[in-house]
Amino acid sequence: MSNKRIAVLGTGANGSCTGADLTRAGHDVVLIDQWPAHVEAMRKDGLLIQMPEEELRVPELRAYHLCDVCTLNQTFDIVLLMTKAYDARWMAEFIKPYLADDGLLVGVQNSMTLDSLTEVVGPHRTFGCVIELSSEIYVPGIVQRNTPPKKTWLALGTTDKAMEPRLAEVEAVLKDVGRVTISNNILSAKWMKVVVNSMTMATKSIMGMTSGEIFQIPGVRELMLRSGEEALAAGQAIGYKIEPIIGLKAEDAMGSNRFLENLLDKMTVDVGPTARNAMLQDHIKGRRTEIDDINGLVVRESRRHGLATPVNDVLVDLNRRITAGELKPDAANLQMALSMINR
Repeated sequence: MSNKRIAVLGTGANGSCTGADLTRAGHDVVLIDQWPAHVEAMRKDGLLIQMPEEELRVPELRAYHLCDVCTLNQTFDIVLLMTKAYDARWMAEFIKPYLADDGLLVGVQNSMTLDSLTEVVGPHRTFGCVIELSSEIYVPGIVQRNTPPKKTWLALGTTDKAMEPRLAEVEAVLKDVGRVTISNNILSAKWMKVVVNSMTMATKSIMGMTSGEIFQIPGVRELMLRSGEEALAAGQAIGYKIEPIIGLKAEDAMGSNRFLENLLDKMTVDVGPTARNAMLQDHIKGRRTEIDDINGLVVRESRRHGLATPVNDVLVDLNRRITAGELKPDAANLQMALSMINR
């Protein structure tokens, strides 16, 4: 246990799991969120974390609404920013006055938010993090965690070599959440997470299916791999390297085609057959997804480098139409997607 003052900013499903783990481990941690009912539920009854093999009740948590932060009269040594990618910048601005002068803001999010966070608080106070933690939340105070701590994986890194000695401070905290790897190329590692998310999230969300359901349908795996090929090509055009993530080894990253298959297979096994990914959860809840920060990002970066993205173009379009209420998640959307791609 460290003696750091820690804030988990954004306590959706993954943030709640993280805050619960750190609380149970005895860290000095507060949980801050913008969902009022969830904050009140945590204050009243704590968190119930439902996992495949056990349930954990964390009854005493320090949970705060965003509007309460100004009353804390303290600064934080480590802020784990765990909001949606599209909320990253404004949340960084929000918490900046409460970050200690030598405090660290850790972007534990999907997509490539590290540059935005660095612009807000500086490279000397910003770390990037890749996380593999599958979880779901629909009822305030109750979280379904599909990947328990022993299956949770995190990569931590910095773009400022002068900050490398301080990685151990955050590693000491995150080891109570899952297995931690120090990445020497955190931007490439973050892009690899974009690659795997581009393969899995958008397709499952347009079809409204879990891993156990979707891979029973012919053509799905091939579609996912084509999406991943486009994302990998975009990253290589930018200059990102192939990095083993989510617990894969260096030999698993040899050869881009096999690497994509390894990524897809590893992610599928780790999250289990019943997990609903974050993008599908957003459709179920009728809220904005991260499609523009994942598949949409692949499209934009590919355009900048003269690359075509027929698969990701269609996945972005269909997910936007679901958000707009023009479509519903349904297995029939696969044939629509394939027809649009092959025009």
